[in-house]
Amino acid sequence: MPTLAPRPVFSALRLPAERGLLGLLLGLALLALLISIALPVAALLGMSFFDAKGQFTGLANHWAYAASPNMGRSLFNSLWLSLLSAAICVGLAYGYAFALTQTCMPGRRFFRAVALVPVLAPSLLMAISLIYLFGNQGLLKSWLMGLPGVSSIYGPFGIVTGSVLWTFPHALLILLTALGTSDGRLYEAAASLGASRWRVFRSVTLPASRYGLVISFVVVFVLVITDFGVPKVIGGNTQVLATDIYKQVIGQQKLQMGAVVALILLLPALLAFWVEQRLRAAQGASLSVRAVPYQPQPYPLLDRAMLLYCSLIAALLLAVLGVAVFASLATFWPYKLAPSLINYQFDLMDGGGWASYSNSLKLALGTALLGTALSFLTAYLVEKPRQMAAVRKLLNAVASLPMAVPGLALGLGYILFFNAAWNPLHFLYGSLGLLMICTVAHFFSVAHITQLSALRQLDREYELVAESLGVPFWKTLLRVHLPVSLPTLVQVAGYFFVNALTTVSAVVFLYSPETSLASVAVLAMDDAGDIGPAAAMAVLIFATAAVGRLVLALLERLLINKTQRWRAR
Repeated sequence: MPTLAPRPVFSALRLPAERGLLGLLLGLALLALLISIALPVAALLGMSFFDAKGQFTGLANHWAYAASPNMGRSLFNSLWLSLLSAAICVGLAYGYAFALTQTCMPGRRFFRAVALVPVLAPSLLMAISLIYLFGNQGLLKSWLMGLPGVSSIYGPFGIVTGSVLWTFPHALLILLTALGTSDGRLYEAAASLGASRWRVFRSVTLPASRYGLVISFVVVFVLVITDFGVPKVIGGNTQVLATDIYKQVIGQQKLQMGAVVALILLLPALLAFWVEQRLRAAQGASLSVRAVPYQPQPYPLLDRAMLLYCSLIAALLLAVLGVAVFASLATFWPYKLAPSLINYQFDLMDGGGWASYSNSLKLALGTALLGTALSFLTAYLVEKPRQMAAVRKLLNAVASLPMAVPGLALGLGYILFFNAAWNPLHFLYGSLGLLMICTVAHFFSVAHITQLSALRQLDREYELVAESLGVPFWKTLLRVHLPVSLPTLVQVAGYFFVNALTTVSAVVFLYSPETSLASVAVLAMDDAGDIGPAAAMAVLIFATAAVGRLVLALLERLLINKTQRWRAR
């Protein structure tokens, strides 16, 4: 019986053309990432060594900032506030994640959904809500009088509280994964040896989740130390590095000194990124292929205690969000609380009016489309081709760089690079297109890694078989890789959409009067004392993000039902 042989003639004819096309795609993808990520960061590094006239000054700018009294105070405040916020946030999130994964507490899906709601809101919303609760005219202002060392919400207490509230879901997602992959065999062995629940927790649960604990701490620390919104709105006179950059660039127009502060802010972020990468590698190496998923058993006392704990945290999160919604509808806080839409008359306020919201919607949609397509292309080029290994490694390294670059630093780098007269891309400066490119770059690393994970689900045999049959790589991409990755593409699109709506730090330096954004408008209205309209715009951002995520979730389910039925076979 004759055997089927591959078609080497057709494969050989197509091979040079395919290699050329792959090389072209790799070159274009690498050029796009260099322009949008690497070169702006390089411009930021270089500008700190020059003065306003473009003269090289060496370390003069660095020494000048180091000699100022602001440097030590801002650095100290940034570090201790971020460390304290991370410790509190991770501690609360660990207990919440433990309840959702290690107990039979009722309503776990509900509590999980409630805890993840703050992801859809800008960090500014939490700070504004705290002002309505504990500010000078807050509903619960008197509650702060009983706290030792706390006289006002404006300052360290407000920064820590607001930071914990908006970073809580980020820590929870990591800890849910860490605790949700527990090996059930260890619990069975501990139970057979008669170990108490406390002993099992200390000997099994806690050691198994230690990497998740440390990684979540690092992630929250980086989020807080690089956040600009919370300390700007509720920080009062407390100086931190993030607000120092804003004052140097916006307040004093000193781009060189802003670059110096951005570099200082970049150092702890880089260190935290390095620690996170090392821990992720160690965590992946410690997973066992023989692990059995842990199924918690009912324990009434523990289940009731965890139900009370989760109820308190969920009620706190809902109350903070609810106060912001209520305040946005109040006619004149706190004297006339009757609901009205007066705060939603944005065209009568500072901040760009309804055009800002329209720009944010355009930015979110454009970022979702561009970011999803580019992150899928780079992930494919890094993972699937077998040629040009050095270029693919460089592409992967550049794609991972934004994870370690704070948004404020990236935004300042965009000013220095795209506003330069010699740059042929100077025409983009001030446009919505540049805001879109910056936003994609800011959140690119997570999307790239997510797409890589999806593509790695497919064995390389698919490409080998396609090559042996003479099938061009683009047909395999369209018929195999793309359909399998469709649910992940929708998830990545939702990630870009929500973050483009809520981000402030990366775009606060780049917008023009014609391209003002809703998140920036919240800052402008808060600065002008229009806190009611600021709350209204933040609530509108939250509602838009929620609707967008709901639509994408329905689309994802539809695509899974249409294209992923083979997974259940």
